Amino acid sequence: MAILVTGGLGYVGSHAVKALIERGEHVVNLDNLSYGHLEAACGSKVVIGDIGDRDLLRKIFATHDIDSVMHFAAFKDVGESVVDPQKYFLNNLANSLAMLEVMLEFGIRMMIFSSSAAIFGEPEVVPITENHPKSPTNPYGRSKLQIEEVLAEYSRAYGLRSIWMRYFNAAGADPSGLIGEDHKPEFHLIPLVLEAALGKRESIKIFGNDWKTPDGTCIRDYIHVNDLAQAHLLGLDALRKGKETTAYNLGNGNGYSVKEVIEVAREVTGKNIKAEEVERREGDPAVLVASSEKIISDLGFQPKFPDLKTIIETAWNWHKNHPDGY
Repeated sequence: MAILVTGGLGYVGSHAVKALIERGEHVVNLDNLSYGHLEAACGSKVVIGDIGDRDLLRKIFATHDIDSVMHFAAFKDVGESVVDPQKYFLNNLANSLAMLEVMLEFGIRMMIFSSSAAIFGEPEVVPITENHPKSPTNPYGRSKLQIEEVLAEYSRAYGLRSIWMRYFNAAGADPSGLIGEDHKPEFHLIPLVLEAALGKRESIKIFGNDWKTPDGTCIRDYIHVNDLAQAHLLGLDALRKGKETTAYNLGNGNGYSVKEVIEVAREVTGKNIKAEEVERREGDPAVLVASSEKIISDLGFQPKFPDLKTIIETAWNWHKNHPDGY
């Protein structure tokens, strides 16, 4: 049996692929290289193409004994989704529907779906549980929520069981240093801070210093990318054992402020990282922290890299050895 991983050359997808390969799974890795890198294949069988290409999917399913899909392929720049929503709905939603259509044709009834905390919008309470009201504030978040809604209906109507992994802030890199985070342009805080440490940018911007938080800066929940990968494997195992469709929030349950992230990065790198306070960004919640109690209880999930310093150390190990990315 084989697993089709879509977007498996990207940041989170490649770490999941590496974990799958290391435990002996056969992986077919479908990626269109929008964000992915061939250097991140980790020994998987790579197919270059789009998830919306029905004929290509039929060829993959006919050639390989695929029993399940891990679906990471998506555009994910929140700001870009506001400017160009069509791009996000065509790729994230319409292309996912095309893939689901072909999955049903071939009798494939298991999927792990890479969802996002963006489906919740402005939180009413923290930590955020799976049942928190969903009110996304941007097209990216709406596209993720719409796929969840589609998957719920496909589970009911067609028996296509799925697990939706809603993660908060993915961070860090595999301790081996073989794969890491390389987005162009970069929009995640920790790699941006490390770019400043490397001298690739003059400073790091702090968007607002008057939030209702202890130090006035936004608080986020950072989860190591390897812990995310392990959660996906636990979800796959659960589906293979008959687990019904459900959702899990993935975080460490601890929030760190922007200033705390910068300070820990200074400690880890030994660099005097310059920070610049600027105006708030519209739509930024003050605090986003996940409750992962459900996946801990259901699947025995236990993060191996829960502390911020370790997360940043693994990211720094990769970035200092790959200052220009892959």
